[in-house]
Amino acid sequence: MSLKKSIILIIIVLLIDQISKIYIKTNFVLGESVEVFNWFKILFIENEGAAWGTKLSDILPVSDASGKLFLTVFRLFAIVGIGYWLFDIIKKNSPKVLILAVSLIFAGALGNILDSVFYGLLFDHSNHQVATLFAEEPYGKLFYGKVVDMLYFPMIDTTWPEWVPGKGGKSFRFFEPIFNIADTAISIGVAILILFNKKAFATNPIEEEKEETN
Repeated sequence: MSLKKSIILIIIVLLIDQISKIYIKTNFVLGESVEVFNWFKILFIENEGAAWGTKLSDILPVSDASGKLFLTVFRLFAIVGIGYWLFDIIKKNSPKVLILAVSLIFAGALGNILDSVFYGLLFDHSNHQVATLFAEEPYGKLFYGKVVDMLYFPMIDTTWPEWVPGKGGKSFRFFEPIFNIADTAISIGVAILILFNKKAFATNPIEEEKEETN
């Protein structure tokens, strides 16, 4: 997979991700949902933390603001590392499946970083109102944006049978996480690495010959 094809894939993922987020942000009130199917809903939430909404302040004795800044800066360093890895494996002519997976992970990570870095400057808040793009009074500042999530798949929404110890009568929902296109790209990339691990990290015959010659 060439650098050109990798860049095209990254741009496509970023465009779909950002267009969907901007549409949701400028057309939905926070918490608003639309049922597409009984097992799929568009539900607008904002994520201030890491995966599944986890905040650093939930784990360490730091303020929400400090935790948010740390996570954003960490993501920036991470995307630089992933970008270097992608460039390196393309340069080494690594297996296409590896380049595909890393390209998807890079695109997804970059998509969420754009939210974290810039959305606080671009939008006003979404509480009880539809946000405005390029708002005169944005809800945050640089590095303090919230990630927009909207894809929700409550494929099973029921209650536990009364006879189940500790769970009887309580609600049970699968699948609960709410995510976005960027998260989907990252998940697909990671899944490819897991499922096609041997193929992705197979030794490149050309590189092997060069090493033996040296």
